[in-house]
Amino acid sequence: MSEHHEEFDAVSGKTTTGHAWDGIKELNTPLPRWWVTTFIASIIWSFGYWVVYPAWPMIQGYTTGVINYSSRADVAVELANLGKLRGEKMAALGTAPLAEIEKDPALLALARAQGKAAFGDNCAPCHGSGAAGAKGFPNLNDDDWLWGGTVEQIMQTIEFGVRSGHAKAHEGTMLAFGRDGILKKDEIVTAANYVRSLSGLATDKGFDAAAGRKIFAENCASCHGADGKGSQEFGAPNLTDQIWLYGSDEATLIETITNGRGGVMPAWTSRLDQPTIKALAVYVHSLGGGK
Repeated sequence: MSEHHEEFDAVSGKTTTGHAWDGIKELNTPLPRWWVTTFIASIIWSFGYWVVYPAWPMIQGYTTGVINYSSRADVAVELANLGKLRGEKMAALGTAPLAEIEKDPALLALARAQGKAAFGDNCAPCHGSGAAGAKGFPNLNDDDWLWGGTVEQIMQTIEFGVRSGHAKAHEGTMLAFGRDGILKKDEIVTAANYVRSLSGLATDKGFDAAAGRKIFAENCASCHGADGKGSQEFGAPNLTDQIWLYGSDEATLIETITNGRGGVMPAWTSRLDQPTIKALAVYVHSLGGGK
């Protein structure tokens, strides 16, 4: 039961509040004065903050405060100032041919710095912060390029994308040989093992290499080449270099042959200005895999 009787507590040396419940007594230990003072001061400060700074949401906006402060406006001013500082150099970057940029130490340094920043903001979510890629997203550090690794080819890919819907985008989609009934299931398994054999990977016991070669020649060679080394014209990967975009295990290859592949890269020409696209092309080209 609840009781109400103040008394002195011999253990703590303090009085109780008189509140007790099932034999548990509440000591009278008020908050320190400094804490109470700070708490009250914080409340007073909050009222001042509400008046001076943007604070209260409204139906179609918010209270702007007496000083009309905006962090977004501050950022916009800082970016504008930065743009003024970089203006002439960025203008030169926008007009200079790509080959000239890579020969001019000042322009090259600017392009790499600007390109690295733009890459982190726009490309890293898919290709990774270090451009090492991931499953379905190419590694930009190696020398394996679906659509070409010259700085001009890289710029075209960045500018117009891959299967992006842009009129100048790279096109080319791998057929779904199983889903569309072009190949039977056992033929797909044979083709998958033949593709593994092209890069020296182990194949199933009893694999018929001659049958695999025939299936490949009749269905795959038109894009990947008779030797399986791919074609940049179609964006068809080299199947002999042990670099795999989706994986090289038999199950993944069967899935690829059955359902096809056709990843999409957006066209950046409408999202980024020309100097930034050039800077990105130079930066990606300088990562080590550019030709």
